[in-house]
Amino acid sequence: MGTDITIKADSTVPKDEQSGLKEKLTDLARPRPNKQLFGYPYKVGFYYLLGEPRKNGLRAWFRKKFGEEPVLASAKAISSNIPVWQASLQNEGYFGSTATGSLKEEGYKARGVYEVNVKQRFHVDSVGYVVDSTPVRKALKLSARRPVIKKGDPYRLDNIKLERERISQIIKQRGFYYFLPDYLGVLADNDSVAHTTALYFYIKPDIPDAAGVPYSIRNVFIYPNYNLSTAQQDTNQRQAIQSEERFIIADSTKMFNPKLFRDIVTVLPGTRYNSRMQDLTLSRFINVGAFKFVRNRFEPAQQGDSAVLDVHYYLTPYPEKSIRIEPDFTSRSNNFNGTQITVSWRNRNALRRAELLTINANAGIEFQIGAGDQGVTNYRFGLEGILSFPRLVSPFRFQYDQRQALPKTNVTLGYQTIIRGDLYRINSFQTTFGYAWRQNQQVEHVFQPFSANYVYVPSSSIGDRVYDILFDPEISAIIKQQYQNTVYNSNQLILSSLYSFNYNSSPRSNSPNTFRLTANAEAAGNLASLFFHQPAEGDPRKGIFGVPYAQYLRFDADARYYRKLSQNITWANRLFAGFGIPFGNYKGYQLPFTKQYFVGGSNSIRAFRPRAIGPGLFTRDTIRNLPAFQDGGGDIKLEANTEIRAKFTKYLEGAVFVDAGNVWTYYNLESFDGDVENFSPNFYKQIAVGAGVGLRIDLSYFLVRFDLATPLRKPYQTEGSEWVINQINFRSSDWRKQNLIFNIAIGYPF
Repeated sequence: MGTDITIKADSTVPKDEQSGLKEKLTDLARPRPNKQLFGYPYKVGFYYLLGEPRKNGLRAWFRKKFGEEPVLASAKAISSNIPVWQASLQNEGYFGSTATGSLKEEGYKARGVYEVNVKQRFHVDSVGYVVDSTPVRKALKLSARRPVIKKGDPYRLDNIKLERERISQIIKQRGFYYFLPDYLGVLADNDSVAHTTALYFYIKPDIPDAAGVPYSIRNVFIYPNYNLSTAQQDTNQRQAIQSEERFIIADSTKMFNPKLFRDIVTVLPGTRYNSRMQDLTLSRFINVGAFKFVRNRFEPAQQGDSAVLDVHYYLTPYPEKSIRIEPDFTSRSNNFNGTQITVSWRNRNALRRAELLTINANAGIEFQIGAGDQGVTNYRFGLEGILSFPRLVSPFRFQYDQRQALPKTNVTLGYQTIIRGDLYRINSFQTTFGYAWRQNQQVEHVFQPFSANYVYVPSSSIGDRVYDILFDPEISAIIKQQYQNTVYNSNQLILSSLYSFNYNSSPRSNSPNTFRLTANAEAAGNLASLFFHQPAEGDPRKGIFGVPYAQYLRFDADARYYRKLSQNITWANRLFAGFGIPFGNYKGYQLPFTKQYFVGGSNSIRAFRPRAIGPGLFTRDTIRNLPAFQDGGGDIKLEANTEIRAKFTKYLEGAVFVDAGNVWTYYNLESFDGDVENFSPNFYKQIAVGAGVGLRIDLSYFLVRFDLATPLRKPYQTEGSEWVINQINFRSSDWRKQNLIFNIAIGYPF
């Protein structure tokens, strides 16, 4: 029925270490007990439910699908666990630890009962390397920089294995093609009084001769049209050409420009073999997107007194052109349901250097359910072209880490029109030009020096219903203002530049902590303000060809911290801060609608509907069935989320969470009927707080999320107070209708 472990540890072993050891030993215990529900092994019940099957029929299928054979107790299992546990404790540095156990029987059930005596842990006193004048041991000496194991670290066998892997990689990067981690030995000199150990890494004396010889690259052969059925023709070196980099390229169809391989291949003729360059070359061939299969082969040879390698790269390209049709079906929390179809055409080698050209065309419809006469049907049509170069296209040279993945240059051009029922039609044109590159495995940069977005609402598309809304006394001023901004003041041009910084903590670290940071800085309209001074048509702001251009600065950062509390429990946190400053041509205005910040919804504060909070204390009517409109956002945003995620089974997860935040305007706008919506020193008094529980179904390829949340604090006063915890009443249908928010989404919220 399970395992009970009592830890009796030396006084120097902290309580958290003892808890970790107990959890680890429990996980190592065998046999594992049957799965239980409220103390009952329910799968064993299913195993016997229909009786003993006579053949492969329904009984056999039911037993195999839902049942589980009972795990029987055995005294032999007790004695088998002890040496495994003692070895595990020794591997963690608790030398001399012992364990004893017995079988405790209660009727037809039994548990393994153990007592584990944990001795004082050994720590690393020093790390040394045994070297001499031979080439391979000179390379070992160079690996002493930045070791995995440092003085004062606890002794761990896993860290010793990692250090062996690291040393082996460094030696292979210095030309030793045949070197393996198994050729490294480790001597441990323990001090039983001080409980310390000195580690010495050395190269075993009986390694193969080839492992101790550095190799150089002689020839690099590239076969970019390799196919098993035509292999002899595809590898015909008589038809090959030699590039400026001395690559021998056998491409009889002239499908690829030889300059492509200059960008990709970092294993160069005449250089010392380097495993890092080899791995990088393979990674680039795979990630460039033009090749379906990538294989390589090394041929060792002797050139005079030197050992050399000939490298062969066999590349099987994807079909150059392809088309994909993708239907989408959506159901949103604001009762909009609909469908969209996207037709995507791709050319993976548009300009003969693996440039990816993608053209997307989409059409969709959304209709509102349960809105009565106020319902709106939206239509969406779009066309977009994206050209991605696997290199930097620029008159200036960028400095980037050549040891990382290839940088990319992306160019986009798109058009989209949205027909919002009988209200109005919005047309949007957008084009961007930018770069993306990696500084190292943790840091990625995106620089978009040019982005243009033109939004246009034809006056002929404005319907009579808009005027009915604007003159309806029952509708609040903010809704009227939003409609007026949408249909009258939305013709605008956004000319901006954007820089993004992305950081991810090392994926190879054994730390339970993971950290991610995304930071963005955007500036718009500054260059335009130097050349265009004429006011736009019918607008006091300056414009370009009669269209006002936006001018603002925008900064935001999204920080995420994850801590693994146990094997099945993770603590996830997110902090988002965004600050937008409209100035110059947009002084006294908000940021353009597409650049504003919003809170509320399934990926934000889940206790409020999408975009239902703020700015500041502004109260939205979420009860009455008012006409749908574009909710206003803010120029400034603060949001924090924390969530405990527990994995119950392979497919089922649960969560409890708390979300908090709000948005504010930079200027005090008259349309919000007050002076408390803009950002002020009292912003912390206007924070919305919500909490809830969640259920997640992990289907491997994607995760379906169900979150149920309720407000704990509303920014505006409700019955004299912002805190509404004391008003929680699950038995009241009115309270549930107004305060329980159910979110369905795909993927984690953060």
